[in-house]
Amino acid sequence: MASKEESPYQPEEYKMDYKRRGMALIFNQESFYWKLLLRERRGTSADKANLTERFKELGFEVESYDDSEEKDMMDKIRQAAEADHSDADCFVCVFLSHGNEGQIYAHDKPVNIKEMIALFRGDKCKSLVGKPKIFIFQACRGEIEEDAVTGMAGDDDETSIEMEEEAAMIYTLPAGSDFLMCYSVTEGFAAFRHPTLGSIYIQDLCETLKHQGSSLEFTELLTLVNLKVSRRNLCDKKQMPCFTSMFTKKLYLRPKEE
Repeated sequence: MASKEESPYQPEEYKMDYKRRGMALIFNQESFYWKLLLRERRGTSADKANLTERFKELGFEVESYDDSEEKDMMDKIRQAAEADHSDADCFVCVFLSHGNEGQIYAHDKPVNIKEMIALFRGDKCKSLVGKPKIFIFQACRGEIEEDAVTGMAGDDDETSIEMEEEAAMIYTLPAGSDFLMCYSVTEGFAAFRHPTLGSIYIQDLCETLKHQGSSLEFTELLTLVNLKVSRRNLCDKKQMPCFTSMFTKKLYLRPKEE
């Protein structure tokens, strides 16, 4: 009896043995131009410090910028897109800021997320073709607060939580492949931030990166983060992160060999 023909499409892993792990950019926006009428984002410095430590542990070259104006932010993003990543495994970019759906705020004005992400498409950023491009948005995507429906208690002991209005958008390969868009909350809903400990999503993301960042497949790690955040008790409210994957392979951030 003939054996079943095997599928030609078997799960593969991204090649992660280049010389460098890659660049991780962090844009941390705490205060804003007064005419924007946006509140100061207390606690975001904790997010930046936490993310910096975690990504350095995973081998990334971390560059962080505070309260960047739109021109400076876009200049740095264009420089990153035009840089030579041929000896790097992947690329990461994190935004911690206020925003609206489809926009993220610099210090003085909003930035269009689609236009920014397009700079890293394969038809423009050749040295990242076929490599993971991870964008993380600590961001509300609306003002709706997620209700709790199960009464499940979380593990945190937070007593003062602020809501922030932020946004996040997203052989040959499609130019838009190999992107991973990570959102602190689903579209239309609000995210929460502790004024000293930092954002709920970033806290759980960094804790998971610390303990399982080099062992879990990255989308599985994000699913675990989703679970952790969803179980938190936020003053009778809930938060549900999500991610959109255009990955074509599995991603592992295993330690690089010396």
